[in-house]
Amino acid sequence: MTVPPPRAEAASPPRVLAQLDAARAVSGSELAARLGVSRAAVWKQIEQLRAAGLDIQAQAGSGYRLAAPLDLLDADAIRAGLAPATARRLGDLDVCWQIDSTSSELLRRASAARDRSVCLAERQSAGRGRRGRAWRMPLGGGLALSMLCRFDGAMAGLAGLSLVAGLAVVDALARCGVDGVGLKWPNDLVARDAKLGGILVELGGDALGPCHAVIGVGLNLRLGETAAAIDQRVVDVAALGAVPSRNALAARLVESLDENIDTFAREGFAAFVRRYAQCDVLHGREIDVLRANGVERGIAHGVDARGALRVAFADGERSVDSGEVSVRARA
Repeated sequence: MTVPPPRAEAASPPRVLAQLDAARAVSGSELAARLGVSRAAVWKQIEQLRAAGLDIQAQAGSGYRLAAPLDLLDADAIRAGLAPATARRLGDLDVCWQIDSTSSELLRRASAARDRSVCLAERQSAGRGRRGRAWRMPLGGGLALSMLCRFDGAMAGLAGLSLVAGLAVVDALARCGVDGVGLKWPNDLVARDAKLGGILVELGGDALGPCHAVIGVGLNLRLGETAAAIDQRVVDVAALGAVPSRNALAARLVESLDENIDTFAREGFAAFVRRYAQCDVLHGREIDVLRANGVERGIAHGVDARGALRVAFADGERSVDSGEVSVRARA
C-alpha cells in the first residue's frame, strides 16, 4: 500500500504536489481555494518541495507549474507489474511519502514482517550508505528500495549477499533497457567511471541462525542540481539514455532480487562468481586498500567463492573482506 504522511495537513507537500502538473500552471489563489488554506501556506509547501529537489516554475500571471512530469511511486502499480511467482512470494509492499530510511523501517519491523517484505520512499531524511555515509536523492529523481529476506542458516553463510544484490540491480536495469552498468566491489553500481547507486546490507537475528537481512538499494535516476551537492563523482540513469518508469523499474528490481536471493539461499555466492566477473569494473586495476593502520597498494584480481576481493599485493595474493577495508581504484 502507499502510506501517506501521518495526519496530513491540508497544505502538506504531498497534497500541494497532487494539485500540480507540467501541462498547465495553477495560481496560488486557486491552490489555496482547492485546499482550503491561505496563499502563504501554499507558498511555504511549494518551497519545501523545491528544497526536496523538485523543479517548480513560478510563472508571472499564471502561477506554479512542474518543469517536467513527475513520476511518483505507486504500490498498486508496482504489484500489478510483478511476475506472478514473485507476487505470490512477496510480503508487504509499502510506499512511504517520507521516512528516515527504507532500511531502518524494515529493521524496525523485522520481528513481525513477512519474508520478502519491501519498503520504498519518495523522501528519506536519513538515507545512508556504507560506513554511515549519507545518501542524497531528489524528490522523484531516484529509487530508494529495501527488501527484508529471511534465512534459516547462520549469518556467516551470507557472505557475498551484497554482491548478489548488485547483480540483481544490474539485471533489473538491463530488463528496463539500461545497459553499461558495472559493479565496484563491495557495494557500488557504476557507469562511466562514476557512482550510479549503492547497496547496503544489514543483518539481524541469531548469528547461528535463523537470521535476516535487509537489502537497501539506492539508484540515481535524475539528479539535477542535487549532483553538485554530492562529494564524489556521480552519474544518473538519465545520462545513460531514456529513464524507465520508476514503478516499472521498482517491479523489475523486486523480481530480480527475489529470483537471485532464491539462488543464493540454495547455492551460496559460488553460483554467482562467473556472473560477477562480467560486471567487475575493478578487475586488473591498481587499487589502494584502505585499512585502519594505513594504505596497501595492489592489483584487483576478481572475487573468490565467498565474495571476498582477491588482491595481488607485493608479497603475493590475498583475499580481503568487505568488513575490513575500503577500496579506492587508482586512475
